[in-house]
Amino acid sequence: MVTLPNRARGVKVLKAVSSPLRLQLLNLLFDKGALSYTELMTFLKLNPNRDAGRFAYHLKFLLKADLVEADVDAKKYFLTDLGKMVLDVADRVEKKAVSHKGMIVRTSHFALEAFDQNKIANSLIKEAKVPPELAQRAAKEAEKRLLKSKTKYLTAALIREMVNGILIEKGFEDYRHKLTRVGMPVHEVTAFIEAKDYCLDASNLLSKAGQNLISEYTLLNIFSRDIADAHLLGSINIDDLGTWLLKPREVIHDMRFFFLNGLKLDDITKTSLEPPKNFNSALLIALNVLLHSAHEVSHQQIFSYFNIFMAPYITEIDPDTIKEALLFFILNINPHTQTTLELDLSIPKPLAEKQAIGPNGQLCGKYGNYTKEAHLIADLTLQIYSEITTIKPLMNPKIIIKINSKILNDPNTQNLLLKAHTLATQQGMLYFANHTLKENTLTVFSSSGTKLTPDLTEDWETDTLRTGCLGSVTINLPRIVQESEGDKNKFFDILKERYELAARALNIKYNNLKHFGKNSLPFLLKNISGDAYLRLENCSRIINFTGLPETVKALTSKNINDPENQTFIEELTQTLTTFRHKLGKKHGKRLYPAILYHPEAPKRLAQLDIEKYGIAKINYSGTRDNPYYSTSKHLQLTPNPLTIQTDHLTLIQKLSELTIGGSIDVIELETLDIPPLELIDLTRQLVTSRHPIEFFTYNRTITYCRNCQKSWLGTQHKCPTCNSMSTLGTFDRFNPTYSP
Repeated sequence: MVTLPNRARGVKVLKAVSSPLRLQLLNLLFDKGALSYTELMTFLKLNPNRDAGRFAYHLKFLLKADLVEADVDAKKYFLTDLGKMVLDVADRVEKKAVSHKGMIVRTSHFALEAFDQNKIANSLIKEAKVPPELAQRAAKEAEKRLLKSKTKYLTAALIREMVNGILIEKGFEDYRHKLTRVGMPVHEVTAFIEAKDYCLDASNLLSKAGQNLISEYTLLNIFSRDIADAHLLGSINIDDLGTWLLKPREVIHDMRFFFLNGLKLDDITKTSLEPPKNFNSALLIALNVLLHSAHEVSHQQIFSYFNIFMAPYITEIDPDTIKEALLFFILNINPHTQTTLELDLSIPKPLAEKQAIGPNGQLCGKYGNYTKEAHLIADLTLQIYSEITTIKPLMNPKIIIKINSKILNDPNTQNLLLKAHTLATQQGMLYFANHTLKENTLTVFSSSGTKLTPDLTEDWETDTLRTGCLGSVTINLPRIVQESEGDKNKFFDILKERYELAARALNIKYNNLKHFGKNSLPFLLKNISGDAYLRLENCSRIINFTGLPETVKALTSKNINDPENQTFIEELTQTLTTFRHKLGKKHGKRLYPAILYHPEAPKRLAQLDIEKYGIAKINYSGTRDNPYYSTSKHLQLTPNPLTIQTDHLTLIQKLSELTIGGSIDVIELETLDIPPLELIDLTRQLVTSRHPIEFFTYNRTITYCRNCQKSWLGTQHKCPTCNSMSTLGTFDRFNPTYSP
C-alpha cells in the first residue's frame, strides 16, 4: 500500500465520505457489524446485475482510504478505527449543520439537559453491561429515530423505552431486561391518590406505591425468569412481594429478653429504656418493641405467653389500675402494627418451672407461682375487648386463647372460658389453639394460623421464640388441573415442580435477608452479646396451597369431603410429604406446607385462571363478580345439637400432613343466636374429639355504621338506625368479597 502524505491522506478520507452511498455504507457497517459483499449490497438495496460495478468502485475507494478493511478468511468487511472516527466526526458535523438544540431531555434527577447521545451509550454500558461498540450503535440508532420524530421535549423514560425497543429488535433481550426501568404508570398513581379507601392515608399511600416499585424490581432483578414468570402468569403467588427482599412475614417475640436487658432505642443518641420497674414500664417496653419492629415485619408480630410474662409485674396492683394500663396499651397498638397476643389460661409445665423475670430485671421465683396474676391479665384483656367491641369490632390486636384439658376441667378457669366464648358468640373475634394434644404443648400460633413447634432442636425456647415465619408462596392448585388436563400423574409431576419453584423463591428471600438484613432489619438483627435477637435461620418457610376443594372437584367431580376422594387425598399427602423431606435437605428443615388464608392471592389467582381458560372451565368459590379460591377451611354448624359434621373433622385429620406449617379452621356462626355455654361445649368437642381441630376461630359477618357508631350481626344494606348506605362497612375476616 502506498503511504500518502498526511494532507493527501486527509483529502482522500474527506473524498471517501463525500459520497452519500459511501457514507451510507460506513453507517451500515457501524450499525450491523462485519458484513459480506452480498449482504452489503442487499442492505443497500442494490441490484447485483445492474449496480455491481458502481458498488465495487465505492467499496474499493473506502478500502484505499483505510476506512474499511477486509477479513479474507471470513469474506467480510468491517470498519477500521479510522472509519469509526470519521463517522463520529461526520455525526458532529451533521449535528452542527442541522442543529437540534431544541431537543431537551427531562432527566430522572428532575433536571433539564440538552440531548447527548453519549449519555445513552454510557447508561447502557454502566447499567446493563452492554459492550461499548454495541452501546454506541444502539445510542446512535436511538438518536436517529428521535431526530426523525422531530420531538422537542423528551423524558429519560421515553428514551429508555426507545433504546429497549432497539435492543429487542437486535435480539439482545438480556440487556433489555437489565435496562428496564421500574416504576408506576401515571394512571395507577392517579388511581392511588384518588382512591376512596379509608385505609389509604398519606403514609399508607406512600408505602403502597413504594411496595409496587420494589415488587417490579424483585421480579426483574432478583428472581430467576422461571420464578418471576410463574408469579406473573398466576401459577404461584409470591405473597408480600413488595417487601420480599426486606422483611420477614411474621415475628414471634420473647418479652423476657427485653425485660432482662432493657431496650436500646437509638444507636446515635444512645437513648434506651432500662429493664422495667413496674407494670406500666413493662407495657411501655412491649409497645416500643412492637413499634420498632413494625418497620421490619411485613405481616404481624406475636407476643407469646403474653399474660404469663407480664404476670410478675402486677403483684399488689389493684385490677382497675391494671385494666387502665392494658387499655392504653391495646389502643396504642391498634393503629400502628398488626399484633397477636397469646393468652394462656394455664401455665405449661416447662414454662412454669422457668425462673420468672420481674421488676428491674430481677429473678423472682418461678412463673408457676404467678397463675393467679396470669389469669387476672387474661380476664381484664377479655373485659376490655368485650367493652370496646360493643361499639365497633376491634380487629387489632388479635387474641389467641390456648385451650388444654386442664383448662376445660379447672373450676378456676371456667369464668375465663365463659368470657372468651361470650365474646366469640357476639363478635366472633377470638382464635383458639388446641393444646390438649401432647405435641402442641409448647406450640406457638399466630392469628394467621402459622405455627412453630419444638421440632428443630427440641428446645422450645430456641425453636419457637425470637423466630417466626420468613415468608410464604402460594401454589395455585386449580391451575395445575388445567395444565395436566385431568391426568393425575401429570398433576403430581407439575405440583412437585411448583413446590420446588416455591422453595427456591423462599431460599432467595432467606439469602437476601441474611446478607442485607443488617441494613433492612437493624432492630431485629441487632447484635447483642454476639447473638442477633431474631433467629432468622429458625424461621419457617411456608408453601401455601390455595384451591384444594376446587381442585378435588375438578379432578373427581365430587366434593372434597366425599368418601370416594379418600384415595386421592392420601396420594396427594404422601406425594408431598415424601417430596418435602427430599427438598428439606437442600432448602432447610422448616420448609413447611400449609393451608392458610390470604386476603389477595386467592382472588388474584382465580381471576387470572378465568382470564386464561374462561369462566366455564374453572371451579371457583364466590360469585362471577368476585371469584376466589378456597384457602382457610370453612366449617358449617349443625344446630340441635350444636355440632360439626363428622366427615369435615375426618377430612381435617387426613390433611394434617399438608398443614404442618399451619392452617385455620373457620367455624361460621352466621346469624345463629348461640348461648356461650353451648359454644364452650362445642369447643370441648372440637379439641377432644377423635379427630381434634388444631387451630380455629368462630366467625361472624358484622356490619358497622361509621355515622351511628353501632354494629349488627350479618350483612346490612343500609343502617337500621340512620338509614344511611354510604357509611356502612362490612367486616368478615375470611371472605375475600368483603372489606372493612
